[in-house]
Amino acid sequence: MSKLSDAKIIGGIGAILMILTAVPSFGPILGLVGIIMLFIAVKKISEETKDKSIFNNFLYFFIITIIGIVVAGAILIITFLEAGGMSYINELQNLAYSDPMAVWNTVQPLFIGVIAAIVVLWILMIVSAIFLKKSYDKIGDLTNVKWFKTTGLLYLIGAATLIILIGFVIILIGMIFEIVAFFSIPENLPSQASPNQDMSIDQPTG
Repeated sequence: MSKLSDAKIIGGIGAILMILTAVPSFGPILGLVGIIMLFIAVKKISEETKDKSIFNNFLYFFIITIIGIVVAGAILIITFLEAGGMSYINELQNLAYSDPMAVWNTVQPLFIGVIAAIVVLWILMIVSAIFLKKSYDKIGDLTNVKWFKTTGLLYLIGAATLIILIGFVIILIGMIFEIVAFFSIPENLPSQASPNQDMSIDQPTG
């Protein structure tokens, strides 16, 4: 079995598992297995096409995504601790909600922290999606499977529109196209026409 055949099966199954990440309880485990399988599939495609940028860009996508999640989480934790930690929760519970200014003064630090975390995560998600698109665009070019280009574009649009929530739907659609793309990978790379292929007719000599 060729590396592309392996990538077709491993990547297709991995893409399916990624969609199941949202399933309660064992969803995150399925998602973890899915991303590992996608890594393996993209690595095999990168090796078969002898194009290291395919895997490198996919790796950058993953690393930046993780950085975004970690940084956003750190901002939320720091904000919560600086607001007072567990005592801040008690303060919220005992807050006189009939006084708008008192409510705002109390929730303002947490509100600003949440907004900062969302903005940082959003920006880094867009950057990571750019690298994913680069990886999938190259796969689409070299395998002649245009679904990869569609997948990369949908991920990028989805990341850019996450701030208005519709991005989640667009990314979900992109994940469906991702499944189709991997299962559409051919057994072998399409043959590339030689630049001099059309000049094979012997020219008359003078």
